[in-house]
Amino acid sequence: MTQQRLKGRIALVTGASQGIGHAIALAFAREGANIVVTARNESRLRALAQEAETLGVQALAAPADIGIETEINGVAKAAIAKFGGVDILVNNAAIIHSRIPVSEFDTQLFRDVLNVNLMGTFLITKALLPNMIERSADGTRGNIINISSIGGRKGAAGRSAYRITKSGLISFTESLAAEVKQHGIDVNAICPGGTDTEGYRDAFNTSGKSDNPKLMDPNEIAQVAVFLASDASSAVTGAAIDAFGATNPLFG
Repeated sequence: MTQQRLKGRIALVTGASQGIGHAIALAFAREGANIVVTARNESRLRALAQEAETLGVQALAAPADIGIETEINGVAKAAIAKFGGVDILVNNAAIIHSRIPVSEFDTQLFRDVLNVNLMGTFLITKALLPNMIERSADGTRGNIINISSIGGRKGAAGRSAYRITKSGLISFTESLAAEVKQHGIDVNAICPGGTDTEGYRDAFNTSGKSDNPKLMDPNEIAQVAVFLASDASSAVTGAAIDAFGATNPLFG
C-alpha cells in the first residue's frame, strides 16, 4: 500500500509508452497522481492509461511526436482542457542511437536527436510553464523533472549526439530552476546509469539484463522521480541526481 504522496496532483510524462517513462507514469499513478501520458505509440499509451485507471486515478493518453511543435502544443492544450493544468512535468522522451563515429554520423539523425531530446523538452516546458506558474500562485507546488543520463556527465566515442543532449539537459535544468523557484516550481534532473529499457536494447542490440546484470530496472529510476515530485524533496532544486546503480564508474 503506497503513501499516496502525489494524491490529487496532475503529472504529464513524455516518452511514456515504454521504459523509464512508462515506469514513472505508473509509479505516479500508484501515488495518487492523475496522469497525462504522451509518446508516438498510441496503442501502448492507451493500454498504459487503462492500467493507471485501475489504480483509482484519472489518465489521459495524448499521442504525439515530441519532435513536432504543433503536436507538443496539442498535448499541452489537451492536458489543460482535461485537468485544468499540470503540476508535475517529466521530460523523458528521447532518441537513443547506437555507437556512431562523428565522421559517419547521418546529419539528419544528428538533427533529430537534438530536436527531440533538447528542443522537445524546451518546447513542452515552455508550453506548460504559464499554466504551472498560475497554479503555483494558489499554493500548488510545481515540479519539473528532466531525465538526463550518466552520459550527460562526460562524452564517449560514438555517442556524440546523445551525450550532447543529455549534458544540455543538465544545464537547462539549472538555468530553469534559477528562473522559476520564485514561482514555487522546483526543477531537477535525474541521470540514470545503464537501465534495461526497450530503447537501450534496440540501440545496443542486447537482451538487456540477461546480457548485463548490472543494468537497473526502470522502476528504480521511477522511485527517484517520485521523491523529486513529492513534498519530501522541497529542499532540492537545480540538482542533477546521479542514479547509476551498479554501472557507477566508482565500481570500475
